[in-house]
Amino acid sequence: MILDNRGLEPPQPMMRTLTKLGNLHVGETITIINDRRPMFLYEELNELGYLHNTEALEDGSFKITITKSGE
Repeated sequence: MILDNRGLEPPQPMMRTLTKLGNLHVGETITIINDRRPMFLYEELNELGYLHNTEALEDGSFKITITKSGE
């Protein structure tokens, strides 16, 4: 699943992402695309036990792949 959060003002991207994460099962992945690097989201993902990887895209946006960990 890809969630495109570009063009949204904070805190909308984070709120949309957290809502979608609630539907993930262990081992499932969601990819989000944001205008900015989601610094506050990383803290939340770490606390909730999600794995994440960030890739800077050529247009200046960021692609973040988030996986629900089984730990």
